Amino acid sequence: MARRGCRATVIYVGIFLALIALRLALAHQPPLRDQVYLVVLVALFLFVAFRLEVGCDWNGYYRHFLMQLDLGLADVLTQREPLWWALVQLVGQLGLGYPWLNVASALIFFAGVHVLARIQPDRLGFLVLLFPVLILNMPMSGIRQAAAIGVICMAFAAFSAARTARFAVLTLIAAGFHSSAGVFLLLAPLAGQGWIKARLLAAVALAVPGLFLLATGDGAQLAVSRYVNTGVDAHGALYRAGLLALTAGVFFAALRPIWNIRFGTDYRIVVLGGLMMLATVPLVGLSSVIGDRIGYYLVPLQAVMLARIPFLGLGLPGAVLSATAYAVLLAMLGVWSVFSGHFHYCYLPYDTWLFDLPDIYHFPN
Repeated sequence: MARRGCRATVIYVGIFLALIALRLALAHQPPLRDQVYLVVLVALFLFVAFRLEVGCDWNGYYRHFLMQLDLGLADVLTQREPLWWALVQLVGQLGLGYPWLNVASALIFFAGVHVLARIQPDRLGFLVLLFPVLILNMPMSGIRQAAAIGVICMAFAAFSAARTARFAVLTLIAAGFHSSAGVFLLLAPLAGQGWIKARLLAAVALAVPGLFLLATGDGAQLAVSRYVNTGVDAHGALYRAGLLALTAGVFFAALRPIWNIRFGTDYRIVVLGGLMMLATVPLVGLSSVIGDRIGYYLVPLQAVMLARIPFLGLGLPGAVLSATAYAVLLAMLGVWSVFSGHFHYCYLPYDTWLFDLPDIYHFPN
């Protein structure tokens, strides 16, 4: 276990350390930092998209792929997440093997991350903060939700730009990949500018029937039957939810008043995200899987909060807070990668098919 733990540290913690060092080295060089961000974005995409038999859900999604090969495109419309199954069908129709499904999902995920990163004053810092929790768990494992998270990142950017219709459409698209994204439709009335009281009343008016439909629909009933009081747990959900809640606590206690002055355009979505982060802890108490799934959508907003700390003019306390964020994530990744048998099973050894796809994954003749 110790030897495998060291290998995990070298691969994943080593990457995170290198990313942190790069961000520190470019702290006072914004133009160069943005250029390096693009290089890192592409490098992480290649690392994630072209992995080989890495990730807890590799075999599960391989079964998805093989199942869809026996179905027609018309069968896609009968599925709960039609856009996901359409993507699976498209990869098969193009004559590509299963690993290309991971490439497609990673492409959607990183495209969405890039859309949200472009409106950040520190694109590189935002991307680095996503690595230890979101990138390792989603596009490197849960590729269906990873695609949904990518689209939700685009929706968050639309929310910040007060584009209500675009936010709603993108959220619907995300729900087509993973139905859990549909919960964010309840935020649509709050996405525009002005008339905040009227929008808040509209959101509350929609939330009551919306939550009722979500709670009584087939998807919710299926989720409850699978994940509530069944012994099915998400590994590390409480720690991830706790980190989200801690970030939200810092935001409301120390960052919120200054944020409204310096970053007013996305103040509303960040406040709403912070409230949802606080709610993930009791939700994990109900079901670690459901709470964890909702929490992953909020990690990009968490990264927005943490990456903006150096730009809030907080002086030494801000510098300490910013450094603490990286240190906590580094410690969390280190403990996870060294001591978690689940991590070892899912992520070791790391391998890539970038230069040679094994014959077993070639599309069947």
